[in-house]
Amino acid sequence: MVTASELIAIAAFEDGNFSQAFPSFGVERTGAPIEAYTRIDKNFVRIREHIYEPDILIILDATLLEVINAARGCDKKTLAVINTAEKTENLKIDLPSKNIFTADATKIALDILGKNIANTTILGALAGKTGIITLESLEKAIKQKFADKGKNIINKNIKAVKKAYNF
Repeated sequence: MVTASELIAIAAFEDGNFSQAFPSFGVERTGAPIEAYTRIDKNFVRIREHIYEPDILIILDATLLEVINAARGCDKKTLAVINTAEKTENLKIDLPSKNIFTADATKIALDILGKNIANTTILGALAGKTGIITLESLEKAIKQKFADKGKNIINKNIKAVKKAYNF
């Protein structure tokens, strides 16, 4: 999620916004749930603290909904983009169903990347369902962030993002 948060911030900047991304974790073991935040605004962003009342949630692992209250601090306008093949009505999250968007980013990542690395893929669904960032800016962010990984990795990630965008 840290990389995803950074990609959102880069894409938002490419769209002409101010943005910042930062993770929040302590001594957790690898694979433990973490939070990462991205702030986007038309004005310069000065505040650097946790986001307690999010406008949008991205939940990369839907099994977390069984053990944590992912909707804490959310209101009836908060949107959620969730990586899952489950139907919205089967998800345990206290948000209006019209505000919940799902995409099977894991399947898309496995099909295209050959690995269960859905963090970039879910951003296609974020762009497509919320409009908070554009697909074009997301492609630029991927090219910038993964420049040292080579064209093959960049192209696969963009392909996965586009598939999730249209999911």
